[in-house]
Amino acid sequence: MTLEILAISGSLRRSSSNTTLLRAAALLAPEGVDIILYEGLGDLPAFNPDIEETDLPAVRDFQARLKSAGAVLISSPEYAHGVPGSLKNALDWVVGSGELVDKPVALLNASPYSKFAVVSLNETLTVMSAKLISDASVTLSLAGKKLDESGIAEHPEIAPQLKSALATLVSASLSNDTQN
Repeated sequence: MTLEILAISGSLRRSSSNTTLLRAAALLAPEGVDIILYEGLGDLPAFNPDIEETDLPAVRDFQARLKSAGAVLISSPEYAHGVPGSLKNALDWVVGSGELVDKPVALLNASPYSKFAVVSLNETLTVMSAKLISDASVTLSLAGKKLDESGIAEHPEIAPQLKSALATLVSASLSNDTQN
């Protein structure tokens, strides 16, 4: 049986270090684990509670992917001391539907200078009843390194930290499955 982890980048930039970090995580995934990058963040309409019950294909796809995932891995930049609007918007779409309730979630931070977004994401996910796995949530310093996903996956300092975070998230997810 394969464990699927849904990876969500909070950045819409093509050359985002956060997306690259998630792609590196996919390269380092333990055997039996598939890390699937969600690429529809920019396709989600602005959250509007008046249309929450309407059949919106992008929203339903996001909800279905979250529901089927055994865990979620989020890597997000920080804009103006906060979470990018596109990521917050995506999370708003699943507050009422509950796909993150008791779902193991880990946060990756690509910059030690980014502090406010991680705190904000922690708060939002806690209020949504996600199961935040703090030991799997790590800050990795990619700033100035200009690494692609292979470079991150082979980096002597970053790769072991990322592998350890993934192992912890996988363990929490498997433990979560036996409890539910």
